[in-house]
Amino acid sequence: MNKTIKQWLNAAADMLMPRLCPVCHKALDGDETWLCRDCLAALPRTRYEEVDFNTMEQHFAGIVPVERATAYFFYEKGSPYASILHDIKYHHTPRMGHWLAMRAVTDMSGSHFFDTIQAVTAVPLHRSKLAQRGYNQSEYLARGIADTLDIPYVKALKAIRPHPTQTHKGAMERWQNIQGNYALNEKTASLLAGQHILLVDDVITTGSTLTVCTTLLKGIPGVTVSLFTLAAARLE
Repeated sequence: MNKTIKQWLNAAADMLMPRLCPVCHKALDGDETWLCRDCLAALPRTRYEEVDFNTMEQHFAGIVPVERATAYFFYEKGSPYASILHDIKYHHTPRMGHWLAMRAVTDMSGSHFFDTIQAVTAVPLHRSKLAQRGYNQSEYLARGIADTLDIPYVKALKAIRPHPTQTHKGAMERWQNIQGNYALNEKTASLLAGQHILLVDDVITTGSTLTVCTTLLKGIPGVTVSLFTLAAARLE
């Protein structure tokens, strides 16, 4: 389609049904994608990737070995930015997650965090939850990173049983809640032997899910694992 015609159609669509920024709820203009410029500029970045042995990496020290770990922005309940995660997960906008993950790679390029990553995988969703939601938001994030880095996305893990929501559970309850929920995907795991894998999830709170999934990935011969989440609760 001719670019001018496409721009005109997009402008017409915005007039009939304006796209709104999920953070401030103002209408987006034709050059803004998913978030408005002001909210994107004010995104509460963690910048963990710029710090040696950062707070997120300390969180896993002595529990499971990870190479590096970072999150794109801070998550705080009640913050306007929390709506980003809620929309991606529950309001059928996983493409916003894909777009934000691509932006994260660009924004973090100066830290060289992604330089040695050879493949990307995501925390899986059980088939019952996948049927209910229609998509795995973490896979959209992971694919956004893989697409930007031009490296493979691999479904290295599978969810073998469903579990209740983790939202209102404490750290110990979360840990008990997910034991035995995940396993390696035998069809693809062997392809990752000897590689540096990036494990992706939408948000880290206690880190229990990432710990279990990283432990499984470490069972692949020669694998090293780094972690990326779109958002992070303050872990201090």
